[in-house]
Order: sequence, then C-alpha cells, then structure tokens
Amino acid sequence: MSVIALIPARYGSTRFPGKPLAADTGRPLIQHVVEQTRQAAAVSRVIVATDDARIEQAVRAFGGEVFMTGEHPNGACRIAEVVRNLPGGDDDIILNIQGDEPETPPALIDALIDALRRDPDVSGLPGAPMATLASSFADDEDPADPNIVKLVVSQHNRALYFSRSLIPFVRDPAEVEDRKSVVLKHPGLYAYRRWFLLKYVTLPATPLEQLEKLEQLRVLEHGYSIAVARVDVRHHGIDTPEQYAEFVRRWRAGNG
Repeated sequence: MSVIALIPARYGSTRFPGKPLAADTGRPLIQHVVEQTRQAAAVSRVIVATDDARIEQAVRAFGGEVFMTGEHPNGACRIAEVVRNLPGGDDDIILNIQGDEPETPPALIDALIDALRRDPDVSGLPGAPMATLASSFADDEDPADPNIVKLVVSQHNRALYFSRSLIPFVRDPAEVEDRKSVVLKHPGLYAYRRWFLLKYVTLPATPLEQLEKLEQLRVLEHGYSIAVARVDVRHHGIDTPEQYAEFVRRWRAGNG
C-alpha cells in the first residue's frame, strides 16, 4: 500500500496572486510545503499538481516531482487527474495537502494516515474511505468565525457534520467545564482511499454542501463515512501577503 501526497497549486489567488512562488526566504513557498510533507514518515511520494508552467518550472528547479493538469474547479478534482495517471491499487492512500500551509507538522500527516488505516479496528464498523482532522481552537481563533469550519465527531471517531456555524449548540453552558473540549475546528487536510477519491469527484453536488459551501458534506450526504483523527493544530495557512510576511519572520528566526 503506497501513500502518495498530492499538493494542488495554482498561480491565481484573489488575495495573494503568485503565492506558491513567493520566495522571500530564498525558497518558493511551494518548496517549503513539499519539504515539510516529505518529513512525514508514512509518505512515500510527494507530487505537486498544477496547471501553471511557472509553478512547474519552480518545482523542477528544486528537484520536486510535478504533474501538469488541466483546469479544475477545486483541488480534489486536480489531484484526481493525477491519480488517474498513476499506477497503483485501490487501497493506496492519497493525501490532499494544502499548498499554502508550509508549517503543517509532519506528525499531523502521519496521524491522518494512521486514522484511515486503523479506522475499522477503532470503530468496529466497515472501514471509512477517507479521513480528516479535528482540533481544539487556538487562543487567537474565534469559534464563531464562519471562515473557520467546525465539525462534530461520533463516539467512533467518525464525522457527523461540518458547518460554518458554531456547533454543537451548548444549551446549558454551566454543565460544560471546558467549552474548548466540545467545539472542534476542521483543518483542511484529507486522506482518501484511491478508489474513493476517483469516486468522490464523480458524485453530484448535494444540498447541504451548496448551502454551507463545504465540499466534504457531499461525502456524508451520499452516505459515506469520514474517519477523524483528533490532533492539536496551531499552525495557520497563508492567505494574504501579510500572513506570508509573518511566516517569513518565523522561518528566519528559526533558521538564522
């Protein structure tokens, strides 16, 4: 069983055009993501998936593996094109790694892979075809922020629902000693069985998915399960030039 990490990367960004190639550290941002992902013990291969020749050239320049795709509406469809062209078995694990999160701890990636592999033993149910992460909120994050996705998890560590709203609703706050242990955020990291990734991108969009604008709800609405690894996520993605500048400062402080 192979574990292949796919990193979808596009040049265009409303808030930060050319983000994957920003190189104030002396390396393009996409290189940081590739190098961080390679440190995960369970990952056997890392591939950048892009439709932009500038990104392709940058990845090849630092010795990374890259696959040129056509245009796609989202990252899942982009990595599915790559997977269709790779040899492998149905139970190979495919990771969808965010191309703007250069500080994802490798241990989180390994935890995600482990959750998918161990799911049937932990839940006692037929194995889930995909997995994701859940974490408590950092002190500087607002659980009510609709830009931070929340999720609720079953006793079998399966996702019950994802929402931009604050869930679950705590009717009697006095009965909850630590609200942070109840309200969980959803970091955008996914692991798929190869067969399911190729199935998922063919599934029709669903009502709740369209209401919340959360594609993972399509999985639940079509009756599939998502295994969840509970982890502690404190790193942030990079959406703006200001956030990138903060990353550069942290990187220089740790590598000066």
